[in-house]
Amino acid sequence: MSSELERPPRQADERTALIGWLDLQRQILRWKCEGLSDEDARRPVIPTSPDMTMAGLISHMRWTEHIWLEVVFLGGDKKQNPAFDESSKNADWHTDGRPLAELLAEYEAQCTRSNAIIAAADLDDTGRHTDFRDGSANLRWILIHLVEETGRHAGHADIVRELLDGTKGYY
Repeated sequence: MSSELERPPRQADERTALIGWLDLQRQILRWKCEGLSDEDARRPVIPTSPDMTMAGLISHMRWTEHIWLEVVFLGGDKKQNPAFDESSKNADWHTDGRPLAELLAEYEAQCTRSNAIIAAADLDDTGRHTDFRDGSANLRWILIHLVEETGRHAGHADIVRELLDGTKGYY
């Protein structure tokens, strides 16, 4: 596993730094999926966390971006997001056997939508969804949270990939 990923510029304005770090973590998640079969992508390797699969991680991160930028920030309909399905625990992690390539394409499309939302807003703009405790957070706070959340799950992907096939690598 090799990569040509690069950190954002060391002398960057706030927006460039935030987007750069978020994009790097997104790229690391996609990179950790390279070369995996659909079977391995769906194979749980942590007995106490059966939803923690590479496919599940990608699905979860797609829906995480949707929650924070389309629901919380823009005030969109939360019913579109499986994370709010009270009949199924961790529904946003469930992939129903869908191919990894399809999940990655959906994640990529969500990241593209997220980037368009970010580009059209000011970092001081606040969320519009009043049903959430964090609904009043500004875009800056949301981006920092997304960097944290994506980086956290990129770390999970490191472990899952190593347990799947021994592949290691940090950009």
